[in-house]
Amino acid sequence: GWCPLSPTGAQTTQLLVEPPWRLVVLWDRVTLTCQGSGTVGATTWYRDGQRWGQEGSDHFTVTESGTYRCERPDTGHSPLVTISKDPVVLQVPARALLEGDMVTLRCQG
Repeated sequence: GWCPLSPTGAQTTQLLVEPPWRLVVLWDRVTLTCQGSGTVGATTWYRDGQRWGQEGSDHFTVTESGTYRCERPDTGHSPLVTISKDPVVLQVPARALLEGDMVTLRCQG
């Protein structure tokens, strides 16, 4: 499922991450989708703090590690998401977890 990086229902721009892991790694073929108010196709993307070449597109598959965010005309900037290229990572689901929850951990390397 999708992982929204903003509270559901908030009037903010959201950056959705697929697959939905807390630590996102490049080799997962990560897709970022920007959601917010305003004209469809009016998304501005930033990578490592600089405007970045996916202008206008609301989603894309990441091919480079870095820190990403998007901007929508009426709701502003999304939270940041970092795409890692670390050689070994421990991933947990990107959702709120409570003590006693069953959870799947994934170690990749």
